[in-house]
Amino acid sequence: MEINQLTELILRCSYSVHSALGPGLLESAYEECLYYELQQTGLKVEKQKSLPLVYNQATSQLNNSGNSVYSSVKLCG
Repeated sequence: MEINQLTELILRCSYSVHSALGPGLLESAYEECLYYELQQTGLKVEKQKSLPLVYNQATSQLNNSGNSVYSSVKLCG
């Protein structure tokens, strides 16, 4: 799938979720619904994947265990 097609698909799913739920809910509610919508399109999707976060060379200060501290939804495939 071309990047513009993928972007359009993601935006369409996002608008669908927001139109159905409206404003004011917790982020986790929108995340669950967007995850569902993206899966329904046939995309392989993972959520809350850890990613490294480096800010001004302060990774170890952000998380003393050395693990990644930032998470996001990830499209796989």
